[in-house]
Amino acid sequence: MASGPHRLLVVDDEPDLLTLYELTLLREGHDVECAGSVQEAMQALQRRTFHLVITDMRLPDGQGIELLRHVEAAGRSEKVIVITAYGIAQTAVEALKAGAFDYLTKPVDLRQFRSVVAAALGQSAPQSPAPSPTPLSRPDQLMSALRPGMARLVGNSPAMSHVRMLVDKVSRSMAPVMVTGESGTGKELVARAIHLASARAAGPFVPVNCGAIPEALLEAEFFGYRKGAFTGATEDRPGFFQAAQGGTLFLDEIGDLPLLMQSKLLRAIQERSVRPLGATAEVPCNARIVSATHRDLPLEVQAGRFRQDLFFRLNVIHIPVPALRDRLMDLAPICEDILQRICSDSGIHPPPRVSEEALAHLRLHDFPGNVRELENMLHRALAMSSAESIGVEELGAQTRPAPVAEATEMQPSSPLVVNLPEEVPVAAAPAVPLSPAVDELPVSLEAYLDSVERAILEQALARHRFNRTAAGASLGLSLRQMRYRMARLGIGVDSDTSDAT
Repeated sequence: MASGPHRLLVVDDEPDLLTLYELTLLREGHDVECAGSVQEAMQALQRRTFHLVITDMRLPDGQGIELLRHVEAAGRSEKVIVITAYGIAQTAVEALKAGAFDYLTKPVDLRQFRSVVAAALGQSAPQSPAPSPTPLSRPDQLMSALRPGMARLVGNSPAMSHVRMLVDKVSRSMAPVMVTGESGTGKELVARAIHLASARAAGPFVPVNCGAIPEALLEAEFFGYRKGAFTGATEDRPGFFQAAQGGTLFLDEIGDLPLLMQSKLLRAIQERSVRPLGATAEVPCNARIVSATHRDLPLEVQAGRFRQDLFFRLNVIHIPVPALRDRLMDLAPICEDILQRICSDSGIHPPPRVSEEALAHLRLHDFPGNVRELENMLHRALAMSSAESIGVEELGAQTRPAPVAEATEMQPSSPLVVNLPEEVPVAAAPAVPLSPAVDELPVSLEAYLDSVERAILEQALARHRFNRTAAGASLGLSLRQMRYRMARLGIGVDSDTSDAT
């Protein structure tokens, strides 16, 4: 952007409001031009270029979205903020989908008005990268150099190229984003990439696993609380919304939120303010919302388990993350990236490479756990390998298809077999007999115990037709405990329509 004051075009047909916006922006040191209709605004855009256009949605001769579409169609550089009437959520969503940077609702709070304007003007054009001594041979490497936050979105497949394109595009606005995909595909990496590529990169990125928070604590965790609000509240504590001020709030597994909390979350997003427990006044919050889920939320809406209005509010822009089995052509660069990170953390130089034979072997695997599963495989293969490359010998046993009743293998020649009892009383924790054939001590006790727990949970789920309530009860666990353990271990269930609530 050019140096000096920013040039702003403000469009509104109400003279009092137009004057209020103009005086507010003039005090901030901006060069302001005003218009009272779509036609006047179009004429102003023909005369000069602006850094930002702020327009009311309803104007005497048309809609403010016409200006937005004109700016987008002409490929102009102006960002656009729209002002909508209170409660008309669909209008705001339509504007964000059309490319608006952000929206405000009437009556406009001037503090929020200044904050949104500052955020829009803080988005400078990407600078040309300095010449690199190392050639960037892959498209994903080139994108990473041009836009920050892309480095972990590895792969040249059409599916991943589409994801990077969407991330690059949505990072320029404040529109809410919904990231969907199977467990282990890297939804949080996509959310971080959006944050790091945006004008909010200097602000905090606050990830929240919605399914891992006890229901009784949800409101306090999200909105914070004041000292004395309840027994044990010995000091003021900010919630997730306040912690993400000026940055991005990532709501992972948003589909696991109970309906009551969904209602409170919707109000917080619409009003851009929260009321901490024990407080009498709401606190403004300025956080961009990125959410993620492995569920089919439209089906959850139809079944009445997810609020339709919240879904529309969150799903302004949808980014689907492909499963690893759908982009096996990316296996080689993904393996290279994972091994570089593992070896960097472990102080191993140079990192080994995966042989062509091993890559061919990996391509035969279905990868139900996606990239997370591949990373676990490479962790173990690296520990077992003493050569400069990882071959089929180190990976082979890990990629064999296993029967449903067997657990994920920890040793290449030592399958772990878990036998669940036929009937387990709900009130008592089960005594589960394990019969692992362990010829040597595991490399990681924590990983070994996780594999035992994962095997038990998967068998219980399979036995009870993936009903988490029944499976958890058979092991003496509540539904929330079952959800927490499944989330921690990366166990996904496609459908839980028979779960009790």
